[in-house]
Formats: sequence, C-alpha cells, structure tokens
Amino acid sequence: MSEFVGIHTHAEQPGIATLLLSRPPTNTLTRQVYRELTAAAADLGRRDDVTAVIVFGGHEIFSVGDDLPELSTLNADETATASDACRRAIDAVAAIPKPTVAAITGYALGSGLTLALAADWRVSGDNAKFGATEILDGLAPSGAARLTRVVGESKAKDLVFSGRFAGAKEALAMGLIDEMVAPDHVYDAAVAWAGRFADSSPAVLAAAKAAFDTAR
Repeated sequence: MSEFVGIHTHAEQPGIATLLLSRPPTNTLTRQVYRELTAAAADLGRRDDVTAVIVFGGHEIFSVGDDLPELSTLNADETATASDACRRAIDAVAAIPKPTVAAITGYALGSGLTLALAADWRVSGDNAKFGATEILDGLAPSGAARLTRVVGESKAKDLVFSGRFAGAKEALAMGLIDEMVAPDHVYDAAVAWAGRFADSSPAVLAAAKAAFDTAR
C-alpha cells in the first residue's frame, strides 16, 4: 500500500489518471517515495482504462527534490541505493507508455525538476520556480541529461553549475515548460491537454511514444 503516491481517476475525466505525489509540506523525495513512484508508473502502464497521465504534486508545490535530512543519515552504500532508486523512479515515469503531462505548482527543484522532465509535456503556474539545485547542497545533479535534451547544453549547464532558480516566464522561453497559466488553472490545463487523447487507442499511443525512444 502506498503512503505518499496515489493513482486517481474520475468518471467525469474518462481515460485520464492523476499520479499524485503527496508528502506535505514540500513533497520531498525519499527512497520510499521513489519506490512508490516506480510501482505506480508500472501500474499505470498496465491499465487499459488510462490513455493519459497527469503527474501532480498538489496545488501548492510540485516537489523541492530530495529529502536532504534523510540523505545526510545515509552511509555510502545507502546513498548509492538511494541514487539508484531515484534513477529507477524517473525512468519508470518516463517509460509510462501513454502521454504524460506534469502539472507544476510552486517549485520544481533538483530531483523534483527531473521528475517533471520525465513527462512528455509540462504546464506550470506563472509564479512557479524551477532549478537544478543539487550543486547548492553538494550533490551531483540527478537530471542533467534530461535537462540538456529539453533546453540544450549551454542552458542546462548554466542551470546546473549555478543552481539558480528560473521563473516560469524564463522556463517557458527556454522550453523547460510548454505552457504557462494562472496558478489556479494548472491542473485544469493539464486535464485539457490529457483529454485530447481520451478517445485514442492505448496501443497506438504506446507505439507513438516508443518511436521517440527508438529515434534517440
């Protein structure tokens, strides 16, 4: 049974599932959260009633990244295990064989930003902040490769080396997000995007998404 990650569907939104991260107040990511994300992604991949997935952290904060107090307690082997759990979770979300949209509120930082980058489309509030902030905590970036594919190498290096925050307008301009809306409309915008695929064949969508992986 999952404690921090849930899958939610509603009759009024046929074909759409929400992968909800709920670890208040800031949705920090732990080894347990990563394991739950991996399991939820696998479950969504198997479901024939789901054609599109919204990755959501709630209406306040998407995720500020790794739980630093937990990381500080780990020995070398445990740290390696945690890093592997992060990689597996992000890869699992990216591999969901359906269109995915990250609905980003508040902050998407560090591995939280990497989680957002695992989605096919990203919509955020106009007040959201983004950052590859790991360097500020003495950590290696979790998503440099994904970030580079999205915004290009020079912009990715600027974000990774500095650890600075980028606002939503800058994120939109550099392609880090695909749509910017008022903060209260983030989830609704994600539903509108996901709803475009409600009547599509899951098998055809899966094949279409797999074509991008083959092209890399």
